[in-house]
Amino acid sequence: MTVAPTTTCSTAGVAAANASTAANVVCMLTSDGEMVVELDARAPITVANFLKYVDAKFYDNTIFHRVVPDFVAQGGSQITGYVDKKTDLGGTIKLESNVGISNVKYTIAMARLNSPVDSATSQFFFNSVDNSKVLDYSASTTAPNPGYAAFGRVISGQATVDKINAEPQLYNGAEVTATEVLLYWAIRLR
Repeated sequence: MTVAPTTTCSTAGVAAANASTAANVVCMLTSDGEMVVELDARAPITVANFLKYVDAKFYDNTIFHRVVPDFVAQGGSQITGYVDKKTDLGGTIKLESNVGISNVKYTIAMARLNSPVDSATSQFFFNSVDNSKVLDYSASTTAPNPGYAAFGRVISGQATVDKINAEPQLYNGAEVTATEVLLYWAIRLR
């Protein structure tokens, strides 16, 4: 296990959090840099679920196990070596994809199974591009889509999302980076 260089958010990260009007803000340190994420009150179930894992330090020393260039960077359930971390902090949550938060670039959303849709637990992803056309809720009768629950956005450290997304792939189409991207820790700033 690699030890993080620090366990506190940077001065710039704290300043970004202080400038935010969101009730909940989280700082995350990865091997590619720091991100500060403000969480959106319009997705209360999803935010509470994510904070439960943050507060329990569940995300500490995990990896971004799925990185799809020009799509998403996903983490929240595996440790170094792509080993599953036991998710024992409660069951699945109700999908909150129809609350008016879009899967645009630099938003964070919960990963889930295709079926059942109310299946999110610890895994999350960062949208590295505007994925609203493919990941947002749609009630269309011709192409209904339950969508994925976006629940916040990166307010500082967008370059970190870009850097993770640009990591070389193990091989073309692998969805796995050649070098694991570590998530050292995630802490609640408020």
